[in-house]
Amino acid sequence: MSRRARGSKGFRQTRTVRRRILLSGWLLVGGVILWRSAELQIVEASDWRAVAERQHHSSSSVPAARGVIRDRDGIPMAVSHDVFRVAVAPQEVGHGIREPAEREAARDEVARLLAQATGLPGSRTGDAVSSSRSWVVLPGRFGPEVREALAGINGVHLTQEARRFYPHESMARGVMGVVIDGMGTGGVEQGFDHLLRGEPGEEILARDPQGRHLPGTGWQLRAPRPGGEVVLTLDVDLQEIAREALKEAVESTGARGGDILITDPDTGEILAMYSLRDGNEAGLSTINAPYEPGSTLKPFTVAALLAHDAASLTDSLDTGNGSWRVAGRTLTDVHPVGRVSLAQALRVSSNVGIAQAAQTLSPAQQYEMLRDFGFGMATGIHLPGESTGLLRRPPQWSAQSPASLAIGYEISVTPLQMAMAYGALANGGRLMEPRIVKELRGPDGLVRESFPPRVVRQVVPKSVTRDVNQVLVDAVEEGTGRRARLSTFAVAGKSGTSRAYGSNGYARGEYFSSFAGFFPAEDPQLVIFVKLESPKGTYYGGATAAPVTLTTMEAVLAARTPPMDRRALATLARNSSAVLPRDLPKPTGDGVQTPGWGAGTPVRFTSAGAGAAPAGAPWSAQSLPSDPASELTLGSLESSLVPDVAGLPVRAAVRRLHAHGFRVEWTGAGRIRGTTPAAGTLRPPGDTVRLLGRGDRD
Repeated sequence: MSRRARGSKGFRQTRTVRRRILLSGWLLVGGVILWRSAELQIVEASDWRAVAERQHHSSSSVPAARGVIRDRDGIPMAVSHDVFRVAVAPQEVGHGIREPAEREAARDEVARLLAQATGLPGSRTGDAVSSSRSWVVLPGRFGPEVREALAGINGVHLTQEARRFYPHESMARGVMGVVIDGMGTGGVEQGFDHLLRGEPGEEILARDPQGRHLPGTGWQLRAPRPGGEVVLTLDVDLQEIAREALKEAVESTGARGGDILITDPDTGEILAMYSLRDGNEAGLSTINAPYEPGSTLKPFTVAALLAHDAASLTDSLDTGNGSWRVAGRTLTDVHPVGRVSLAQALRVSSNVGIAQAAQTLSPAQQYEMLRDFGFGMATGIHLPGESTGLLRRPPQWSAQSPASLAIGYEISVTPLQMAMAYGALANGGRLMEPRIVKELRGPDGLVRESFPPRVVRQVVPKSVTRDVNQVLVDAVEEGTGRRARLSTFAVAGKSGTSRAYGSNGYARGEYFSSFAGFFPAEDPQLVIFVKLESPKGTYYGGATAAPVTLTTMEAVLAARTPPMDRRALATLARNSSAVLPRDLPKPTGDGVQTPGWGAGTPVRFTSAGAGAAPAGAPWSAQSLPSDPASELTLGSLESSLVPDVAGLPVRAAVRRLHAHGFRVEWTGAGRIRGTTPAAGTLRPPGDTVRLLGRGDRD
């Protein structure tokens, strides 16, 4: 075969091989494509469908309606309200209308309805309806009324949200706490967040090409379960009374702030708790800001002496000229009293006398008694952030410590610890666990858990508290607490003044002024503790804190439905030849009209200025001659006239309405311009009167 023939044959063979290789390649590629297509459409189909679904839809948590927080009488103190966000899909507005003029008219009508329902300017809603964007979310959140006004309008979509609302926020902001991003922060909101927040649901939301959620395009997979309810021991009326009394004291004394507590000594229930510091009402220094108590601790030193038979109230103490040097330190009295009994030393608050008497106690006895009264340990209240205070063990004491502790130094306590300790003096020596929560309820309103009163320990015998309390009554009647004296019931209490501690030791000119008291002294029903921080001018507790206690007690007695045993009060009043005040208009003078509880007992009121009552008392009650034609009883006083409080400051208006037995609601600002119901309206006892300030609508 010639060379040319051999070359031609080789070329044909090479071309055939190339064709086969190319064909094999194409067959291989086609096979891979077919295999991959089958894999995508059959094997991985569900996975890719899920990816596509995630691109167009997303799962979202649906918050549950947060549970209600109520006061002891069921009055809401924290509730969740439904609010709505409004979004517009401009392309959907007027969809299906072919005529441009009619479509434009439809858009104008939707813009008008949006402006009317939301209160936004028409120009703003008009721009939203005419926008070239897929979605436009209007600013703000709106009440449930927008749902009715905008329901069924094409292109308008509503998204429901829950917002926390506190009807009495300023009165109990620290106790309530707040909700941030759906989580409770501080106070009851944090302490019971697990119950209040409920169980969230789940919904699917559609997305636009940019991945943004499209309002109004979701559907629910699982419904949320609402949260449960927390019922507190707080009383809204007493909380308001306490707040107003403390705020007025802080303003009048120029104090930096203060704390006030009202408790039931028999049950440990906290009826009112309020803190104010630098104008901020959101703190809770009643439980988290310890301080050195000063003289308010002296009754517990005396109780320790009596309980250990280390002294008696009649023991004589020589305080000399009011100065005594012990362990290298000199103690002084503001007013030297010379030789006095232990009872007199406590009544006049002699530092020297109490410190001398305490020397007969061993360090263990002194420490254990203070510990047993609850100092230096957490009280166990159901609120986060409680401080234990400071009570060092005897091995850590210096030679000066026994004398310092006896008069309230080298120890730090919280106002709550002090209130509970005085509650033990009031109830016969039983230290109670403080109760801020009465019961927990499920979403169905059924009680899930209740918190009955719990005795922590019997600290001292009842006989010891009886003896100490009599001295505390004398301290109010004749001693340092005279400005807390009531004209109708005996009050037991003790004032205290201590230096405030700064970053470099005691701050110059800074003091804590406090007063702790309970009434009626014969059968105590309420303990009131007041502390002021850094009052200006006169800073002694008897001059600054004791009047706050008096104001609070007067207002509590004036309240129509105080959480007190009225029969016991009436019995005490009768046994002491006093008559409880009644709901009768005061004919003359400027005393405070004070509703009372002695059904069937006619009384009249005379002001202290007329000379009928002891100095400092706002009113006195006197029996009237028995005249069947003129007698009125509690049963016949079914309604009261709303007083005219227009032009008064808020606190004065609140006090006047409380004196007439009404609850008060106030959310405005400035002086009062009127009330709802209007002045002169006849309303039943316990009804709520709303104060109207600037900007409020009737």
